[in-house]
Amino acid sequence: MTLPLRPDLEGLKPYGAPQLDVEARLNVNENPYLPPDSVVDSIATAVRKAASSLNRYPDRDAEGLRGDLAAYLASESDADFLRTENLWAANGSNEVMLHLHQAFGGPGRKVLSFAPTYSMYPEYARDTLTEYVTFPRSDDFTLDVDAAVAAIAEVQPSMVIVASPNNPTGTALPLDHTVALLEAADKVEAGCLVVVDEAYAEFRHVGVPSALSLLPTQPNLVVSRTMSKAFAMAGGRLGYLAASAEIVDALQIVRLPYHLSAVTQATARAALAHARELQAQVAEIRAERDDTVAWLTAQGYTVADTDANFALFGPFEDREKVFEGLLERGVLIRVTGPEGWLRVSIGTPQEMALFRSALLEVTA
Repeated sequence: MTLPLRPDLEGLKPYGAPQLDVEARLNVNENPYLPPDSVVDSIATAVRKAASSLNRYPDRDAEGLRGDLAAYLASESDADFLRTENLWAANGSNEVMLHLHQAFGGPGRKVLSFAPTYSMYPEYARDTLTEYVTFPRSDDFTLDVDAAVAAIAEVQPSMVIVASPNNPTGTALPLDHTVALLEAADKVEAGCLVVVDEAYAEFRHVGVPSALSLLPTQPNLVVSRTMSKAFAMAGGRLGYLAASAEIVDALQIVRLPYHLSAVTQATARAALAHARELQAQVAEIRAERDDTVAWLTAQGYTVADTDANFALFGPFEDREKVFEGLLERGVLIRVTGPEGWLRVSIGTPQEMALFRSALLEVTA
């Protein structure tokens, strides 16, 4: 049988990292701590209540959830100017990004980013027939803001996407650099959004600001977040963004009807009510990250500055050999980023101790 598959999809494989049952699973930047029993009980109660009316469609616009997300951001980032109409939620930040591409990308349009960065960005563009353009970051993985401003002027994109902290490097974007990108985007004749992907924002060092503070004066700014990481809710699949009401209204045009199930909304709202409890280990993960960076540096590796819950380190002559050696010892990390580099997610102290001992054995 001949399938009428789009020619640009022929020979491609689906995105995905290995899901293996090993002692230390440190490859996809998950929070290593289980949700507390009290949170599990609250979620179970909320889901049971939602299940009693599953014969009806869920709240199509998820207004209760979006209001709770606005309240969370107000407490987390002093963003008390946010209202329900400024928030959008979807099934993971992946769907949030796809909605942005559906509304503001498309044939004849370009999205601009700066490599190395999140490997899903070109796939959102591909799936929406948007041209994906990248310019390189500096050798230390920071953004050369002057080169980025020049790139915006040259490419004339409809969207600029920058992750802060960046994945896979962990590099944070200073606010003045974000402002420079926004000013350059304002000069794009057909209009241009600047999307700051803050999936790992809760793990940034104390004093490193969020781009949320710029929203009141920057109508073309979008700040994307997720509950997968700091909330230990990767299995809950809830991502969201904050932006102007006009941008959120545009996303409602392209979203599928009832895209967030009643169960997803109930789970997320129950988790948000326990935000402090769920994020109790964030400080511990930060400390373990800093200890891991210090240890890797002491072993002679170059480690990218990171404000996330992972560390990119190297270089290795044969990173695949190191990856396989670690896996044989029960440690799963990620082959990603520039050639010769590896990324390790921050796990529990016990998992990181296993990672250190395994790395020493493999590279002895």
